[in-house]
Amino acid sequence: MIELEGVPELIDPVMVAAFEGWNDAGDAASTAVAHLDKEWKGEVFAALDAEDYYDFQVNRPTVFMDAGVRKITWPTTRLSVVRVGGEKPRDLVLVRGIEPSMRWRSFCNELLGFAHELGVELVVILGALLGDTPHTRPVPISGTTSDAGLARRMDLEETKYEGPTGIVGVLQEACTHAGVPAVSLWAAVPHYVSQPPNPKATLALLNRLEDLLDLRIPLGELPEDARAWQVGVDQLAAEDSEVAEYVQTLEEARDTAELPEASGEAIAREFERYLRRRDGGGPPSPGGHATAEGTEGGSYLREGPGTGRTRPPKPSRPDPDEPDGADGADDESSDD
Repeated sequence: MIELEGVPELIDPVMVAAFEGWNDAGDAASTAVAHLDKEWKGEVFAALDAEDYYDFQVNRPTVFMDAGVRKITWPTTRLSVVRVGGEKPRDLVLVRGIEPSMRWRSFCNELLGFAHELGVELVVILGALLGDTPHTRPVPISGTTSDAGLARRMDLEETKYEGPTGIVGVLQEACTHAGVPAVSLWAAVPHYVSQPPNPKATLALLNRLEDLLDLRIPLGELPEDARAWQVGVDQLAAEDSEVAEYVQTLEEARDTAELPEASGEAIAREFERYLRRRDGGGPPSPGGHATAEGTEGGSYLREGPGTGRTRPPKPSRPDPDEPDGADGADDESSDD
């Protein structure tokens, strides 16, 4: 039995989780949860025992100095709670950590134990994968669930994916078997510029989370960072004719495939988001790792506090002998 001390009774709590590693291309998903924690000043109330789930030769602890005393930070998964104000206040339970090295079923059961004790009504798991998507277009976000009823109610896809999976897929299925409604939101990150961070993908995940939960998320500097990220990649692509040609090919394929999807529903969602931001006093926002092959990909804009922006590495052109990754984004996104 998990006993929680110091955690008040929560209002309509939703658990939002993300894990660094295979499910986190461009660090887009873990950065999204970190953003929520920072903007709403989350308070950590629990941390899983690192020795139960992590191989320290894979995810090594770090040493730091605190007032002249050496201390160690162990890789783990932490839970914090934030209160979202407004006309309909609610609480979010934020789960942020690293994909565990072992004992995944016990890991998921422990998280579900916290969800049960806190009265969590919905679990939303964020992920990001590498795909054949151009950086110049809106980031594709897919929402999936294993619950057919939930898929209909929340306008999501019912997952049909078969193949390798990560902790996002395992946790979603654990929720389903435990009777806890669960949703996965996946961002597709351009594979030719996969280095973290990717603020454009993080922003897209947060916008989709807003729509899903009907709340307003303060975005801070993310819109500006997303624009700067795209400008930086535009400049690099312009310096290499082969990369520019490849990006144009992706743009044409994307535009042709999505032409029928300029639907009334998509326009309505964007307008609702605009109204939510206007009413909240904020401006409207602009609009390795998982792939279908189960492979992992190889930072810029902000390398760290006080270092400013640096140029990103040159985008790499994909190997023509490798399988087409466009289907990869669609297939893997239906994993969770």
